[in-house]
Amino acid sequence: MAGVKRTRDGAVGVLMLDEPASLNAMTPDLLGALADAVAAMTGDDGIRALVLTGEGRGFCSGQNLKASEALGEDIAAGVMRFYWPAFKALRECRVPVVVAVNGVAAGGGFSLAMAGDMIVAARSASFIQVFSRIGLVPDLGSTWLLPRLVGRQRALELMLLNEPLTAEAAHQMGLVRKVVDDARLMEEAMRLAQRLADGPTRALVATRALLEESEHASYEAQFRREIELQASIRKSADALEGRNAFVEKRKAKFTGR
Repeated sequence: MAGVKRTRDGAVGVLMLDEPASLNAMTPDLLGALADAVAAMTGDDGIRALVLTGEGRGFCSGQNLKASEALGEDIAAGVMRFYWPAFKALRECRVPVVVAVNGVAAGGGFSLAMAGDMIVAARSASFIQVFSRIGLVPDLGSTWLLPRLVGRQRALELMLLNEPLTAEAAHQMGLVRKVVDDARLMEEAMRLAQRLADGPTRALVATRALLEESEHASYEAQFRREIELQASIRKSADALEGRNAFVEKRKAKFTGR
């Protein structure tokens, strides 16, 4: 598929942005290919986790300005038509998503990295918002995602001052789960994805949904929502296996069902 490479290793699907000449800068074609690739991968019941990364020296350098005309005169409508489906596919993916950030994640590329569930970063990786440097506001979900990951104060610092964030600094503030040497990035991302793939997929993804719902719910409403979802999940094959394994004092073997 043009723009995105697809491979798999057992139950883990790997999606690689494949426009290295532009540091995988965003275009309608690239984001469309990403949305299609997520759908194709997760349409396979054997896939139980995804890894998203970038080819070459960078993860994603943000919007490709040369391609901005393809969005049309109504920029908002163009972005929602061409870009939102890829972000939505990652955010609502039926399996956990690990993002392996190699090199720069700038502007919209920073937003794309945050759309997954967990970020593993190469030691050379860097994150920068960029937007206010060119007289714009953050977009592609940054103002929703970033403060939820690092808090309001740090999000404002990153957005207003445009100071590049090293991988180590990103780890210290909780944006990144782990930092590894560049040569070990994919090895670590795959190890994490395999660990998630071995888990009770429905419960993991339902947990993600509960966390997002909690941002807008009262304590009582969330208390009830947890139990409602629990009542549904507890009937799954994985929940039954988990209970049996606990009683039998053995490690559970989850199947994602």
